[in-house]
Amino acid sequence: MNKKQIIKSLSEFGLREEEAKLYLATLTLNRATVLQLARESEIKRTTVYSLLEGLIQKGLISQEVGGARKRYTAEDPDKLIELLKHRQESLQEILPELSALQSLHGGESLIKYYQGLESIKGVYEGLIKDVRPGNDYFVISDQAQWLKHDPKFFEDFSRRRGRLDVNIRLLLVNNATSCAYQKRERELNVKIKLLPKGTTLRTNLVVTPQKVVIHQLIPPLFALVIENKSIIQMQSEYFKILWERI
Repeated sequence: MNKKQIIKSLSEFGLREEEAKLYLATLTLNRATVLQLARESEIKRTTVYSLLEGLIQKGLISQEVGGARKRYTAEDPDKLIELLKHRQESLQEILPELSALQSLHGGESLIKYYQGLESIKGVYEGLIKDVRPGNDYFVISDQAQWLKHDPKFFEDFSRRRGRLDVNIRLLLVNNATSCAYQKRERELNVKIKLLPKGTTLRTNLVVTPQKVVIHQLIPPLFALVIENKSIIQMQSEYFKILWERI
């Protein structure tokens, strides 16, 4: 299937033609600037900016934070299935070719920025996709604030996470929601401790061996995903110190 056919297929799945061109260009280039994307997609640079915002909201592209220039990375093409569930069967036909275009370079330190609830939900899906058996999965959170944005999704996420063979520990703000979750430790395969009464949090912190996620729980909703070994190690040690002292 050539590029023109892929763009046509993506357009049929709900993306505008220019969005499809830009998404394909981002997959092809990997970590590209707006100017590079404009050249590859043959779309005016001023138009690229607005298209990028829409694709970030849909969770298909992420923005890296750091350095003199903003760079954009295409997310795993599998996320298209989550976005367009009703067309899953047809989408499977082009996913292999999209995946083949994606250039992922290991060993780099990255900070990615995600905006909007759907994009953030994709971050959490990535967490349980990347985590490996025996890994630590540490969380500091206000469970009530975390759940309220999409109770059905996050409850289902908790159950699916609990089925993994990982060491899940949660440090939660002391409120009724957290106390109810603490009673479900065995069901959800987690260990939970409550933070001192009066603790308030506006962000959710998740630490795994693969990444650190900082998710703002109040509007505007956004998440930072940090992939840096030193920062991951430091946050993991901080969590362990807190866990032992509570």
